Amino acid sequence: MADGLFDLEGKVAVVSGAASGLGRASALALAAH
Repeated sequence: MADGLFDLEGKVAVVSGAASGLGRASALALAAH
């Protein structure tokens, strides 16, 4: 994810399928921000 592409400050993100694959990568990237 590019920095500044999405402003998620104060938001809640729900990622389904976060146990493996693309869902896991998305969840980890969101958690890092």
